[in-house]
Amino acid sequence: MLNAEVNDELSISFRIHFSIQHSAFRIAVIDLTPRQPYRQRTGILFGAVMIGHLILISAQVQSRAGVPVLEGVTFGVFSRVQGGAAGLFRGVADTWNSYFALRGVRAENEALRQQIAGLEVRLQEQRAQASRADRLQAALNLQQSTTLPTIAAEVIAGNPNPGLMTVTVNRGSADGVQADMAVIAPKGVVGRVVGPVAWHAARVQLIIDRNAALGAVSERTRAGGMAVGVDGDPPLSMELVSNQADVAPGDLIVASGVDGIYPKGFVIGTVEKSERGGSLHRTITVRPAVDFSSLDDVLIVLVPARGAVIDPKEGAK
Repeated sequence: MLNAEVNDELSISFRIHFSIQHSAFRIAVIDLTPRQPYRQRTGILFGAVMIGHLILISAQVQSRAGVPVLEGVTFGVFSRVQGGAAGLFRGVADTWNSYFALRGVRAENEALRQQIAGLEVRLQEQRAQASRADRLQAALNLQQSTTLPTIAAEVIAGNPNPGLMTVTVNRGSADGVQADMAVIAPKGVVGRVVGPVAWHAARVQLIIDRNAALGAVSERTRAGGMAVGVDGDPPLSMELVSNQADVAPGDLIVASGVDGIYPKGFVIGTVEKSERGGSLHRTITVRPAVDFSSLDDVLIVLVPARGAVIDPKEGAK
């Protein structure tokens, strides 16, 4: 049943009464002001009536599934709205969680980097300790294998002057160290102590110093000469060796002991080049056995220097 009341002076009101299965539905459209044109008000009235009829018909008509069309349409629309809202919420939640997760990953990465840096430092320390332990063990083995009285010393400083090849060790006169005592290492001859000697320190002139010299002999042929420091590579040469002597590359050069300082038989180096010279002596270069760039621990031979002597057997060579 449809009742309509139109009042041009005040307003237009519509009331729609409909009963479905003992239930009443009422749709009211109010407040259409009289200032609007009459035709416009009529169109709006017609549209409202049509919409109301469509809504009422949809509520009565059922789909194939037995569900009212109005309910199905309303459910479909709201389900899409709910799906979109849920997707938006999930996207915002995932973005938020990803942001905090990324912050957590960054913090973990920073902690891992610091841990790795600490482990690398510890590894370097352990390598240094292992290397020093090996050097000390080698020095100890040398000390135990030789019959000469020796004392272990540590290199504590070098010489900043490139023209003077010397190092400072932490042993001095308080330990029985004197000038011109030989200094050796597990691989060979290092040098000699030069005065003055302090109470707990001493300077050592290396055999590669250009002012250093020591008696040398070829271990293979016993051809003798003098090993002297030179400004070159290799930094040692063997002089005063006759052109007639048999000295070849690869020969091991050892201390002859004729200088009265260095113990006989300790390794000096290896011959790299041996050629006939323009005069009476050969030109021989020697690669030192000791790596002076990484010299840390040495042994000082506690035997005072004696006067230079000539071994008759080597002199005959």
